[in-house]
This record gives sequence, C-alpha cells and structure tokens, in this order.
Amino acid sequence: MFDGWVCAFLLVLSCSVEVIDASAGDVDPRYRVCVTQCQETGCVGQRCFPNCKFSSDGELFDRPWYMQQGPLYLQWKKWDCQCDCRYYCMVDREKERESQNLGPVKYHGKWPFRRLYGMQEPASVAFSALNLAMHFHGWVSFFILIYYKLPLKDGKKAYYEYAGLWHVYGFLSLNSWFWSGVFHSRDVDLTEKLDYSSAVVLLGYSLILAILRTFRVRDEATRVMVAAPLIAFVTTHVMYINFYLLDYGWNMVVCIVMAVAQLSMWAVWAGFSKHPSRWKLLFVVFSGGLAMLLEIYDFPPYLGLFDAHAIWHATTIPLTYIWWSFIRDDAVFRTSNLVKKAK
Repeated sequence: MFDGWVCAFLLVLSCSVEVIDASAGDVDPRYRVCVTQCQETGCVGQRCFPNCKFSSDGELFDRPWYMQQGPLYLQWKKWDCQCDCRYYCMVDREKERESQNLGPVKYHGKWPFRRLYGMQEPASVAFSALNLAMHFHGWVSFFILIYYKLPLKDGKKAYYEYAGLWHVYGFLSLNSWFWSGVFHSRDVDLTEKLDYSSAVVLLGYSLILAILRTFRVRDEATRVMVAAPLIAFVTTHVMYINFYLLDYGWNMVVCIVMAVAQLSMWAVWAGFSKHPSRWKLLFVVFSGGLAMLLEIYDFPPYLGLFDAHAIWHATTIPLTYIWWSFIRDDAVFRTSNLVKKAK
C-alpha cells in the first residue's frame, strides 16, 4: 500500500509538471538565446562541449547516450549537446539572477539542480537508493521470519497465506525504486518510461494486494478472479503509455483512482480491525499524508541539491521501515492464529 501511494503521488506530480508548456526559466529570452547559440557553436562562454559535434554540412550531429559507441557505463556519464547547453546556460543565467537579487526559477519544469558525478538530481538519487535499501532490508527480514523463525506446514510451506504475495511486492518495490533512482539520475525518454511503467505496475499490484488482504481472500480461484481484470488493465495501460501515447493526463487519472482505492481500503480496515499492529498502518497512512505537504510547499533546492521533492523522498525511508514492520507483525499474527486452529 505505502509504496503504491508514494508512486501514485510521484506520477501525479510528474504529470502536473509535464503538462505545463513552459517554465519561467526556459521562456527567459536570455536563456533561450544562450541555448540557441550553444547549439550552433557548441560553446557557452569559454566552455565548449565535445558532445556537440557537427557534420561536414554544418548540421548538428547529436545522438542520445544509449545510441553512442562505447561501453554503456561510460556513455551513461556523458550528456548530449542539448543537455549540456541547457545546463550551463541555466547555471550562467542563475548566476546573473543571483547578482540581481532575484530568486531561482524552474527550467523545463525543474528547479536548477547542481550536477554531481553526472547525476541530474543527486539528492533524489541518493534517497531513492536508500529507499531501495530499506525495502531490501524489509523483504529479507520478512523472508527470514517466514522460513526460519515461524513454524512451517510439513516443514516446508508457510502458514501465512499472504507470504507469496508479499514476496512479489518486495521485488516490485525494489524494481520501482531502482528505476526512480535511474530516472532522477538521467531524465530521458527511456528512463522516464521505465520509471513510469515500474511505478504503475507496483501501484496496480499494491491495489490487488490491498483487496486480497483487507477482504481476507484466501481461496486461489477467488484470488485469480479478483486479480485477473486488474492485471489485464494495468498491462494494457503500460503498453499504451509505452508504445502508443504517453498521455500524462490519462495516466494521472489512472494513478489517482488506484491510489485512493487502496488507501481507503487500508485506512478503513485499520480503523475497524482488531489487528495488534494496526497503529503502525495508521501511522504510515497519516504520516505519509503529512509528508505530502512537502510537495505542496515546493521550494528551490538548498545548495542546488535538496528541494522539497528530495526531502520528501527522505521521509519515506523511515515510513518504509515501519511499513515492513507491520507486514512482519501481520505474518506473526496470522501464523499464530492458524497454528492454534491446526492444533
């Protein structure tokens, strides 16, 4: 639930950014002239970029990093001509604005971040990696609890009937946060689609998991009947945004509906159930909601690194720990009840 909610809000925020035609920075005439001149000459001031290569007839010959020759891990560190021109024109223009006592503005929907080791948004990359690590820790601890600490049926199968579902959730969470880090490191069409697709898949699966757990669906046939239409819808949606049209508005509607549905289920279930760890679930829901205020109160990156979005990423790290703690408690609670019934 928690990861699906987070991904939904990330996608909604990204969609709201993309549908804006232009930001204050990239409509600035001085910035636009700088970028145009750079793409014609390959230089910004005294800085010239080897990625700005021109053919014999004077046309710009510039290919994306993944189409260039050489090892992939080396090409990943390089930026194409357009990105270099935009970045250094932005840096120079922001210095001019600072000398005039003017605050920073957004360029192409994003605040002016400092590159660090070739990463576009280094703080968000770091916090995405920490979220990934926290999910890995949570999943491994859950795995150890299920198969090495709790009793097993015939010494092999877990009593906890949702163990397999949470294992899949752990894998999808790791995949989603991995691509989140990649996307914040390099925002291009390929990484954007991988990030969006991974998040939508996690969100759809989280909704299925919320339905199965809150309604205590344990029969395999019923689980298939519940999951099949949602899996078909999510698969169709992912194929649509990848191979037909990345419709940000439609994607936003899909994400909001799935997020609100699962959030409502978990909140109502936590409020009315007698689960011994329901307070952890309620804490994650309401604390996550308060953390969302960071996205509403958007502000420029401190030191060019830490903006509201990056700090919000940081707040999800401890909440992820509590979320996996609830999952482990749920496994202990259900296993205890099932073992008593078996006796």
